[in-house]
Amino acid sequence: MLIGSLFFALTIAVYLVSKRIYTVRAKVYASPLIITPLLIISFLLMTGVSYESYNAGGKWLTDLLQPATIAFAIPLHKNFKVLKKHAAEIAAGVLSGTVIAVISSMLLAKWLHLSADLAASLVPRSVTTPIAMSISQSIGGIPSITAVFVIMTGVLGTLMGPTVLRLFRIDNEIARGVSLGTAAHGTGTSKAFELSSLTGTISSIAMILTALLTIGVAPAMLAVFLH
Repeated sequence: MLIGSLFFALTIAVYLVSKRIYTVRAKVYASPLIITPLLIISFLLMTGVSYESYNAGGKWLTDLLQPATIAFAIPLHKNFKVLKKHAAEIAAGVLSGTVIAVISSMLLAKWLHLSADLAASLVPRSVTTPIAMSISQSIGGIPSITAVFVIMTGVLGTLMGPTVLRLFRIDNEIARGVSLGTAAHGTGTSKAFELSSLTGTISSIAMILTALLTIGVAPAMLAVFLH
C-alpha cells in the first residue's frame, strides 16, 4: 500500500512539473501527455521497478478516467443549443470518422500480419481508454495492449491534428471539434479545449459518440475481417 502511494505521488508530481513546463513553453513536444510517460518509463527502466509494482499506485489514476470522462457532460449541457443545431453534421462526421478508424485499423493489422488478438486490440484505438479496453476485451483483444495503442493514437492526433487542420484551412469550430474528438479521443479533446470552449465541447461529444458507435461497429466489421 505504501509503495503504491509513493508511485501515485510520483506520477502526480511528474505530471505537475511537465504541465508547468508546458505552460512556460506551449509546444506540442512539451506536452505533459508526452513528457510524463517518457519520464515515468525512464524511471522504471533505470531503477528496475516492475510495471506491476508501479501500477499498484498508477491504477488509481486509471480508475479516475471514467469519472473524468463523465465530467464532459458539464460543457455539453452549457452548449446544448449549439449541439442541437448542428446535430446532423456532428453525427455524420463522427459516423464516417468511426468507420474509417475501424477500417484503417484492420487494414493496418493485415499489413503488419498481426494475430487475431492483436488485431482486435488495435481496432478500438480511437476510443477513450476505459471504453476502448472494455471493447477490446469483448472482441477478443488484450486490454493492456489496447491502452498502448490508444495512447499512441492520442499523442499522434495531438501532434498532427492542428497541423492538418491548418493545412486544409479548417477553421470552423464544429468541424475542428469533430475531427479531434473522433480521431484522438480524450487527448484530442484536451487539445480542442485549448483552441476554444466550443471546439472542446464538440470534441467531447464526438469522443463519446465515437465510443458508442465503435461498440456497435467494431465486432461486426472485425468478424468480417477475420473471416
